[in-house]
Amino acid sequence: MLANTRSDSGAKTVLITGAGGLLGRSAAARFSRNNWNVVALTRADLDISDEAAVIAIVDSVRPNLVINCAAATDVDRCEREPAWAYKANEEGPRNLTRASSSNGAAMVHVSTDYVFDGAKEGLYTQDDQPNPLSVYARSKLAGELAVAAELDRAYIVRSSWIFGKGGKNFGSRVVELARSGARLKGVIDQISIPTYAPDLAARIDEITTKGVYGLYHVTNTGATTWMEFARMALDLAGFADVTIEAVIRAELGQPAARPRNSAMRCLLSERLGLAPLRTWQDALRDFISNNY
Repeated sequence: MLANTRSDSGAKTVLITGAGGLLGRSAAARFSRNNWNVVALTRADLDISDEAAVIAIVDSVRPNLVINCAAATDVDRCEREPAWAYKANEEGPRNLTRASSSNGAAMVHVSTDYVFDGAKEGLYTQDDQPNPLSVYARSKLAGELAVAAELDRAYIVRSSWIFGKGGKNFGSRVVELARSGARLKGVIDQISIPTYAPDLAARIDEITTKGVYGLYHVTNTGATTWMEFARMALDLAGFADVTIEAVIRAELGQPAARPRNSAMRCLLSERLGLAPLRTWQDALRDFISNNY
């Protein structure tokens, strides 16, 4: 059992779940630099779908803020195993929400652009109605609704195409894949906004400092395709001679549908005077220069 870590002297404690993942690591680094007492728990430390374990941990840590970065993010596995998806993406957030509420903690819950169906032209805002196409997306929307229904002090943060050091998705690994000689395919008919994990973590820090609860869309700036993103990443990393085969999403034969366009804009951030995050191109340059 963890010791009681909430301080009465003014020091703040943040409990981060899913801390072994890409965003969880970035959030832990960001909040540590800002003098928070950070309790970072990996999936091995805490399975958020285990209600008793969640209650025990949150009661022990007594955090001021919980940041939930834990999720089932394998979109195609979610399609094949719906129970697995909902356990992680709806039941887990609900458990954290209830434990946060009983301990007086605020909570950040990270969600996804995939809650939209992709039929809209232009940028999705909080005024647009979700219409998820896949089990993954439906389970993530269910998690949003569970959090919003049971906790007033909640920040629900939708993001898209998160990339960064240690990530498992295509955007995070394209340079390693090129180095290994893997055959690369870049999707040309799906559009969203790549988001650099450290930039997302920094904006979560800014949002929670503002203290305005609600639904946020947090991405870098500028919509693109995975093909364009991958080509730029390889060029920056010195792999300009590596070929990327252009494909449409349907040619990949994946079980789960993806939205054609899920690029987002945040109305709430604009009202709060938060400047747009830098372009995905600038973020990608930073990622490549610091890691390759």
